[in-house]
Amino acid sequence: MKFSLFVHMERLDASQTHKQLYDEFVQLCEIADQAGMAGIWTGEHHGMDFTIAPNPFVNLADLARRTKNARLGVGTAIAPFWHPIKLAGEAAMTDIISDGRLDLGIARGAYNFEYERLRPGLDAWTAGQMMRELVPAVKGIWAGDYAHDGAFWTFPATTSAPRPLQKDIPIWIAARDPNSHEFAVSNGCNVQVTPLWNGFAEVESLMDRFNAACEKAPQVPRPTIMLLQHTYVASDAADVELAAKEISIYYNYFFAWFKNERPIRQGLIERLSEAEIAANANLSPEVMKANLPIGTADDVISTLKTYEALGYDEYSFWIDTGMSFERKKASLERFIRDVMPAFEG
Repeated sequence: MKFSLFVHMERLDASQTHKQLYDEFVQLCEIADQAGMAGIWTGEHHGMDFTIAPNPFVNLADLARRTKNARLGVGTAIAPFWHPIKLAGEAAMTDIISDGRLDLGIARGAYNFEYERLRPGLDAWTAGQMMRELVPAVKGIWAGDYAHDGAFWTFPATTSAPRPLQKDIPIWIAARDPNSHEFAVSNGCNVQVTPLWNGFAEVESLMDRFNAACEKAPQVPRPTIMLLQHTYVASDAADVELAAKEISIYYNYFFAWFKNERPIRQGLIERLSEAEIAANANLSPEVMKANLPIGTADDVISTLKTYEALGYDEYSFWIDTGMSFERKKASLERFIRDVMPAFEG
């Protein structure tokens, strides 16, 4: 099983500047690359200080000059916010800048907050249909002289300018429901999954959906599947407890953004009270400890070994947790030093 880093600029309040956040983002990516992690992933979000990522291609082009070996992944581009020609061209340019290290993840998006601002009236089902139209269009534009007449986009014969350096840029689909897995596999795309905080049963179910999709398309070479989870490698028992509490707070904010009901000012959601956080038992520190790889190195190794046994090809260490930079960095360094060697060879 390979390992990668999944990282954005993220903050719960305005205690850090955006420049500080970007410098920290770069440092974490450089650590991952120097340690031999297989990839670095960063995504796309708009108008949200919670997850600052307006254009992943800009970040990855910068990382291309700061890293040497890691694959550089868009995790993920939000399909409804892209025209196929624009997505194909920007991905191809980034692939050239990175010497052919680009992976392109595509998703329908998750936040109504963003839909309301960039595509008013859009719902998740329609966004999913847009993703299904976008993927073959991008592949066609890379191949060249591709015309499109679809439900969402129409354009005459077009060739990507520039064309990618790689013969085939790997495309990944963020999948959850069986139909998304089937679409990804049947179109020769790799699959990204995240159970969020839902625990091993969901990890296992996501793999079952992927395997079922592969069985339905035996003519297609089996794609790669990546599991993305928040992870923390602790120094001791007290550190485990602190990390579980911090990640619990993070997920309370994640859920609040997803519900899209709280006031937002200057890109930041109204702070949650301790009572509000305590009232959400489904996101308690105890749930975090039970359902996520939060523990000592041995604990995390044991959990990841079960994922490897299920058949996951890549595990992505999701480091966005609302913690201080120092705590995130220390956890990543312990993961590299104490966890990754257990999977070598």
